[in-house]
Amino acid sequence: MTDWDLRKLRVLRTLDELGTVRATATALHMTPSAVSQQLSSLAAQVGVPLLEAHGRRVRLTDAAHVLLRHTDLVLAQLERAEAELDGFARGESGHVRVGSFATAIPSLVVPALTALRRDHPGLTVRVHQAEAAEVYDLLAAGEVDIGLSLAAEAPTGQDGRYDRTELLTDPLDVALPAHHRLANSPGLRLADLADEPWIYGDAGPWHDITVSACAQAGFAPRQAHVAADWRAILDMVAAGMGTALLPRLAAPERTPGVALRVLAADQPRRHVVTAVRAGASRRPQIVQVTRYLTETAQGIARSNVQLS
Repeated sequence: MTDWDLRKLRVLRTLDELGTVRATATALHMTPSAVSQQLSSLAAQVGVPLLEAHGRRVRLTDAAHVLLRHTDLVLAQLERAEAELDGFARGESGHVRVGSFATAIPSLVVPALTALRRDHPGLTVRVHQAEAAEVYDLLAAGEVDIGLSLAAEAPTGQDGRYDRTELLTDPLDVALPAHHRLANSPGLRLADLADEPWIYGDAGPWHDITVSACAQAGFAPRQAHVAADWRAILDMVAAGMGTALLPRLAAPERTPGVALRVLAADQPRRHVVTAVRAGASRRPQIVQVTRYLTETAQGIARSNVQLS
């Protein structure tokens, strides 16, 4: 196969457009002799004459026009390749995998990726739901590129494998049965619920967060029921079976039979973070996805301020 030299092909294309060797040399900032050498070398490569005498000038042969027809196709395809590669360089093309704990997906991940898909359709994102602690394992295994987790679930010690950034502070509200005596009490504090039956998981992050929040309020919660699924927890609260803490990211707009109360003071919070493998945070595609997650988180934070 011929070892094509795009510079020589561009010289031939310019000669066809301008008509003379001198004009071609001027346009390409070359000497006329250099132009002639390039064209002679190209003719030797393809094995057919590309120029023929025409009075005191030269003109392209039929073979040269065939070559130019294919050259135009090649150059156009290369232009498209450059444009696509530019998209990768700007983070507007490519593929990113996001691992996220469940409650962040509907309120944070989905709106961010919807906006991203609208603005940058060439950048595709795959979502992988996982437990908050599992996200780090997925990062380490190379199965996701960005992880959404909780600060409390970060690896312990000086683990240099990840770069972490706080994304959002997620307030925890109280879910009470709608007929509860404190459902409409002004200035409700977590300590006011010390004697209530509580619903929370038997293990895992939500167990730890509930127990820790209540401990900071000065009491140990009495676990009346064990549940980790938010729908199940809210159904039990609506049935009057107990009280629960609910992250605002997971809170529905309205659940019949449930009163969601924003605590007046000492409101417990959890901290949502993004994590990437160390050194990957400047990759253009990761920068782009992280930017949309951050902008969505900022919108959520503004709404939280209005509710508090």
